[in-house]
Amino acid sequence: MGGGLGPVEPYRGGAPLEKWAQMTSWRLLAVHLPRRWAHSQGVGRKAEAVALAFAADDRPTLIAAAWLHDIGYAAGVRTSGMHQLDGARYLAGLGVPGRVCGLVAHHSGAVSVAAVMGLGPQLAAFSDERGPVRDALWYCDLTTSPDGLPVSFRTRMVELRARRDPNDPVRALTHNGAERAAAVRRTESLLLSARFGQQEETGYGRPAP
Repeated sequence: MGGGLGPVEPYRGGAPLEKWAQMTSWRLLAVHLPRRWAHSQGVGRKAEAVALAFAADDRPTLIAAAWLHDIGYAAGVRTSGMHQLDGARYLAGLGVPGRVCGLVAHHSGAVSVAAVMGLGPQLAAFSDERGPVRDALWYCDLTTSPDGLPVSFRTRMVELRARRDPNDPVRALTHNGAERAAAVRRTESLLLSARFGQQEETGYGRPAP
């Protein structure tokens, strides 16, 4: 299996997952889909920062899923035309942990797209993790522009509607927006709590003696 920058190596357990994910995304997207690569870089970098609010065991999973979330757009990966599902299937074939595959499969409200495309049963083959890591991946994707720049959730949804053809199944992401908005809000709250927790632990914000 390969991309524009050489063959993609299978994931071998024990290697740093997030580094493998970044390299794989680069190989698949950088040459033929440079804007998609720019977006993936923005999402990956944001996840690296957000991951500091999570337990150490969750960090590689979140970061890897962020770097890999859009590889399903690559020519060598695309099969069904649903990038979330195609990316997850490709990763499973490379030996990537099932948790990462599930996060990629279901990222940012993929169930809505699968329903429009008639791919619900295929998507259901991947576990839909519901919790803070899933929310954080959605947050990173839904607050990053196509060019990899930070934007508000609202701006991202407006941009998506404007960029996609009315018949594009991805526009289904603009429906059922409450679930995506809720994931973004929960992550923002988590990050705020982590920030104040860190300040308290390190002494920031305490009255001067």
